[in-house]
Amino acid sequence: MSLLLNRNSFGDEANKGKTLSREEANSLLNEWVLNERLQLHMKQVAHLMKSWAAEKEGLDEEDQWRWEMAGLLHDADWDQWPDEHCKRIIEELESRNVDPEIIHAIASHGPNHFGVEPESKMDKMLYAFDELSGLIHAYSLMRPNGYEGMELKGVKKRLKEKSFAANVSREEIIDACFRAGIEPEDVIRFIIEHQPEVKTD
Repeated sequence: MSLLLNRNSFGDEANKGKTLSREEANSLLNEWVLNERLQLHMKQVAHLMKSWAAEKEGLDEEDQWRWEMAGLLHDADWDQWPDEHCKRIIEELESRNVDPEIIHAIASHGPNHFGVEPESKMDKMLYAFDELSGLIHAYSLMRPNGYEGMELKGVKKRLKEKSFAANVSREEIIDACFRAGIEPEDVIRFIIEHQPEVKTD
């Protein structure tokens, strides 16, 4: 099964800056994603994107929402339409006249799968957060105190254990951090600090 998108252009430049409202985005999330664990993953990645945009990029609230929205909807079609992953959500957002930068970030969050290279900082950070977020959350579930007291060395140990969260590609994590020009340790620390802020109940 190929998920290659076979294109590199997404959306219309005339829609630059246009986003869904928070209500529209959450409605789409709830309608398309029935799996609660996947919803949580998407909310966690969204929060990481927003936090990074604010703290590391110094972006205003409008741009923070653009980053957050890319994270919130990056896996929106995975639950019900895995064979059309990325293709369906991209077409949906294009039909809703969403900013092409947001759509490109979603299209490039797995270059080995979709054939679209991450170009912007938003693209690269979504790619970097996606796999690591999932692995770190899996690690929190096996710890008695969850995220509390979690340390970098514990996450790095789990990264070396190929059997732990085996579906998480270590190669993609290294590739994503390299493309973003950030050490994996720095991304891990950021996730440990911010991911617990997303309520899991």
